[in-house]
Amino acid sequence: MTNWTTICKQSDLIPNTGLCARINKEQVAIFYCSRNNQLYALSNYDPIGQANVLSRGIMGSIKGDIVVASPLYKQHFNLKTGECLEDPQYKLKTYPIRLINGEVQLQAA
Repeated sequence: MTNWTTICKQSDLIPNTGLCARINKEQVAIFYCSRNNQLYALSNYDPIGQANVLSRGIMGSIKGDIVVASPLYKQHFNLKTGECLEDPQYKLKTYPIRLINGEVQLQAA
């Protein structure tokens, strides 16, 4: 059984900018990429800077991968896989995310 939780409305999203949501006591960074019209969700916790800040990071692309740069030490995390490009020992948790009838939903674990 899947459990989807509505986080916000599609109209709340700002293209190429993150927002933070809380689900099951975890902070989740949500990004809407206007280039490929995709939603991404991953942990908001930067394990290198040790703070919940990734939703405030800058989106971009490196070698075709959509990434977010941490606002603290500027490491890049792949929005699809959660992997840190500069230091592969760090990988963020990613979350299934979808858009249904104008609502952004995360799948709760």
